[in-house]
Amino acid sequence: MEGGFLEVLVVNAKGIKPRNLFGKPAYYVVIQCGAEVRRTKITKGYHHKAFWNQKFEFDLSISEWKNLTHLEISIMDDESYKDAGFVGHAIIFLGGIIAEGNDRGLIELHPSPYNVVLEDSTFKGQIKIGLKFEVYKKGHKKTKEESVQVMETGHDFYRSLFRVLKISWWRVLFPYGQY
Repeated sequence: MEGGFLEVLVVNAKGIKPRNLFGKPAYYVVIQCGAEVRRTKITKGYHHKAFWNQKFEFDLSISEWKNLTHLEISIMDDESYKDAGFVGHAIIFLGGIIAEGNDRGLIELHPSPYNVVLEDSTFKGQIKIGLKFEVYKKGHKKTKEESVQVMETGHDFYRSLFRVLKISWWRVLFPYGQY
């Protein structure tokens, strides 16, 4: 086998401590998987909650996944008048997930809450993260272009059909009445 990919779903965070004294905080998440770093969109934090609901894929070769021990998730507060402020982080150990995924070919963990560790090593709040690890099938590395291409073939016909079926038949039969 040539490798696999790790899919990380960043869902939300709650109970996190805002760094702003004035105004609404604007949070984003930085995900570090080995040498790769990804960042979510910026979202406003209302009542100590933030919602992202974003997926990220990390392609891993066999040598990378054998050396990969953990995933580091950092929550940052985007402040317009100065550099972003560190809110907290969570570390997810991947040894068991990768080993089980390697044995089965695929493992998926539904979004689970992880404690957010602050700068002073105390816990405040939780971040919900989902994980999926899949091993590439014997020498075949599926690229994003291939998966998009497979979905698009014949897709126009079905899209048109579903649009027609979405029309409320009530509106067709009684176009001027109240619904």
